[in-house]
Amino acid sequence: MEVLLANYVHDLSPVIVEFTDTIKLRWYGLAYVAGFMVAYAILLRLSRRGLWVVPEEKVADIVTYTAIFGVFLGGRLGYVLFYMIPEKGLAAVLSDPLQIIRVWDGGMSSHGGILGIAFFTLFFAWKNKLSWPAVGDGAAIVAPLGVFFGRVANFINGELYGTKTAGDAWYGVKFPSALWERGSYDDIEHALHEASMVNPEVEQLMIASDGPVNSAVFNRVVEISREDDQVLAALGNHIAPRHASQLYEGFLEGALIFAVLYFIRVRFRDLAHGVITGLFFILYAVFRILVETVREPDQGAESVMGMSKGQFYSTFMILIGIAFLVFAWRKKKVA
Repeated sequence: MEVLLANYVHDLSPVIVEFTDTIKLRWYGLAYVAGFMVAYAILLRLSRRGLWVVPEEKVADIVTYTAIFGVFLGGRLGYVLFYMIPEKGLAAVLSDPLQIIRVWDGGMSSHGGILGIAFFTLFFAWKNKLSWPAVGDGAAIVAPLGVFFGRVANFINGELYGTKTAGDAWYGVKFPSALWERGSYDDIEHALHEASMVNPEVEQLMIASDGPVNSAVFNRVVEISREDDQVLAALGNHIAPRHASQLYEGFLEGALIFAVLYFIRVRFRDLAHGVITGLFFILYAVFRILVETVREPDQGAESVMGMSKGQFYSTFMILIGIAFLVFAWRKKKVA
């Protein structure tokens, strides 16, 4: 029983297959592909059943272009506008404009991705003379799937973890990356010293470093821990358990919202256009605000009016969602 309730020490690798030092298949990239493939299958099904206004022959186009111009472009620009510029300053960002497109260094905003989808579906609806809320309803149903796959990938990567759990709560997860990013220097030194006592390669790394440990050495020890249980245990002895907030978000903002919206779409065929979109914005914002209470803020990110940036931006999503619901109600009433 003690083993079953012991805190899990994160030992998952972000890489699925490594072809060369620079060419690697990662879980995060696969998550995007999986999200788009599942979204296409579901939207195609809804279109064929007459539950979405986009014609069957155009489903592939809207999924492809939404992925490029909505998710990727919107997500990256959102990260630059909402996080990078406020943290570094506009001058610092413009001094090295290539950092804006260096997505491989990390940095995608879910709020930016959602706004990107919203703007692209608006353009698509205008170009094809369709109702924007009706087009948006389909996108709102499958968008949570992208959130789900993305958050699972975040968990595998050991990033965007939560705050420390109370005591030794069984659900706490020990993330090695949190030791390096938020642990004390003494904790890091003690963890690596203990690991060097059970693994010769770690011992050689510590001897070769001959000074303060750098991130390259620490990351190599983490890689070794994925293959050596003793090293993993040594690190785990010095890591505080944290909430797996990535999985909380994946379930609440992803799987649960998708299940609710898909059920509503299938159960109520004559639902006014815009209701599902409005519900998505509200549900996503509420769950995001809730989970942010146990999610570790991004390093260097300042709070806004006593809220994390994720919570602050989510409040505007609630207002947008209410606006969609009001629009749908008034449209239905006139009809």
